[in-house]
Amino acid sequence: MSDRPGLRIPLDECGLARTAALLGDRWTLLVLREAHYGITRFDDMRADLDIPRNALSTRLKTLVDTGLLAKSSYREPGARTRDEYVLTAMGRELLPALIALMQWGDRHLSDEDGPLEFRHAGCDGIVTARLTCECGQSVQPTELTPRVR
Repeated sequence: MSDRPGLRIPLDECGLARTAALLGDRWTLLVLREAHYGITRFDDMRADLDIPRNALSTRLKTLVDTGLLAKSSYREPGARTRDEYVLTAMGRELLPALIALMQWGDRHLSDEDGPLEFRHAGCDGIVTARLTCECGQSVQPTELTPRVR
């Protein structure tokens, strides 16, 4: 047995490892960002991200297959029917994690504030990602205790 402290969680049982396997590349996170910003059509995503067509197709297929996005058909006048990609409830649940990653990057990987902030529609206050206990209190990372279930 090792003298190293810490928890030993097998990767195939770890939620973070499974999530990283699904979302752990730049394009997948950016495709989800686009969907959260309301960009749902293939050509619009491709233009915004400057992503290769095959890379976007692969990411969209994976996100649809895993239930984060759903296809919805639309048709512009005089054009053929096409698909757009809309967030499912499961996909919408990722927004707090995406905001946390964006805000972390703005704080630590940029010389200035990032170009985007999220505002609460009710009061116009800035929304930030933070840890909160089920009792409603904000929690600092140093106050966490990891515990195996």
